[in-house]
Amino acid sequence: MSGIVSYGVYVPFNRLQRAVVGQALGSRGGKGERAVASYDEDTVTMAVEASRYCLAGIGGSSIGSLYFATTRPPYQEKLNASTLHAALALGREVRALDIGHSVRAGLGSLIAAAESAAAGTRSLAAMSDIRIGAPEGAAELSGGDAAAAFLLGNDDVIAEIVAVCSQSLEYLSHWRLPGEEFSRSWEERFSLTQAYVPLLSSVLKALAVKSGVSAKDWAAVVLDSPNPRAVAAVAKGAGLRPEQLVADMALEVGHTGAAQAGLMLARALEKASPGDHIAILSVSDGVDAVLLKATDAIAAYESARSIDDLIASKRNDLSYTAYLRWRGILQTEPPRRPDPDQPAAPPSLRSEGWKYAFHGSRCKNCGTHHLPPQVVCVSCGATAEMERTPFADRAAKIRTFAIDRLAFTPQPPMVVAVIDFEGGGRVQSELTDCEPDKVSIGDPLEMTFRRLFTAKGVHNYFWKARPVR
Repeated sequence: MSGIVSYGVYVPFNRLQRAVVGQALGSRGGKGERAVASYDEDTVTMAVEASRYCLAGIGGSSIGSLYFATTRPPYQEKLNASTLHAALALGREVRALDIGHSVRAGLGSLIAAAESAAAGTRSLAAMSDIRIGAPEGAAELSGGDAAAAFLLGNDDVIAEIVAVCSQSLEYLSHWRLPGEEFSRSWEERFSLTQAYVPLLSSVLKALAVKSGVSAKDWAAVVLDSPNPRAVAAVAKGAGLRPEQLVADMALEVGHTGAAQAGLMLARALEKASPGDHIAILSVSDGVDAVLLKATDAIAAYESARSIDDLIASKRNDLSYTAYLRWRGILQTEPPRRPDPDQPAAPPSLRSEGWKYAFHGSRCKNCGTHHLPPQVVCVSCGATAEMERTPFADRAAKIRTFAIDRLAFTPQPPMVVAVIDFEGGGRVQSELTDCEPDKVSIGDPLEMTFRRLFTAKGVHNYFWKARPVR
């Protein structure tokens, strides 16, 4: 039976404390903090990070399909999953699709990937979201940014799929029209009492009947709802014990939209033991539910990066005005610099391996590594003796660096470093997710896929370096 082979999650480095928002707006703000995608991140770049953790030590050569779920796609008309596909250096024959328009799309992508995997090839489900709410609104405080990814297959499974249930219902709860920045919502008691609670309760019972396993025997239950009050009502009605419910990480991360069900599922898998049943239910514009059973293989499985580690690795001094600028809500004077040129399609296609997958070259004659990839070896002069070499997952360290206080960056000052890769290779790179006064020569680095800028409607993606988290 098909199931989850591996998983990965990503929580951005930056945090916005809710008390800071309250101070700026003269309101209570609330407790805790929310995860905030950096100015150079979007839902695709975060999905790349989660997927790299998911595929660490496995690779993507066996993947036959890729599903990318989000409510905030960088492109409205262009396949965003193809950018994710290119950054992961997947094969040309892989089918890549976008799934969106509802926070329920995250679990939907996992179900779609599982159905594809049942046909015989491994599938990757990546779910990522950036939640934006209007200032002084509840969504601004409760939202959070994150990503999760799951590899589905038929062998080496750590959690097999026991049953899947879905229900659809047309009702008006949350919606956003094309061109609008903020979603709108109906009075919350309507969706709570007429949709969320009835749908979750109904499909929870259906999942137990279909699987033949009582809800009281499930080791962990993920209840993902836009309104947290629905969780308590459903749990009480089903007789679920508090220890069965997976924490939603609202105080540390926030509700992460399409990524929320995946983030909570990863939390459950981290704590699962062989034989445990894990239920995941996600409600919004209908409801999806999946029941998993952890296999013996889960006892030896270790994720590439734990959720607790990513939550603990943070910088939580982000100002509210900086957050508003990053999201384009607060318009400020643009930099007094020439506008960047629009990235052109032909050179982007020709350099796909370098630009998206961060592939360099290695001379087969003398072994010298080159970044960017070259045709002629700078060491021995050999021509056409190069082989493509991946660098995105290699360890690196700072050779030297400079702090530029004049160059424009949404998070000044800009830190630029010359970095050396383990095994050979050197390149100049901008550092991101760093604290400039703590950067030193010799610091270990890792590469991260980011959006450099957007010019005339085209996103310019490339790789930056960051301190190891």
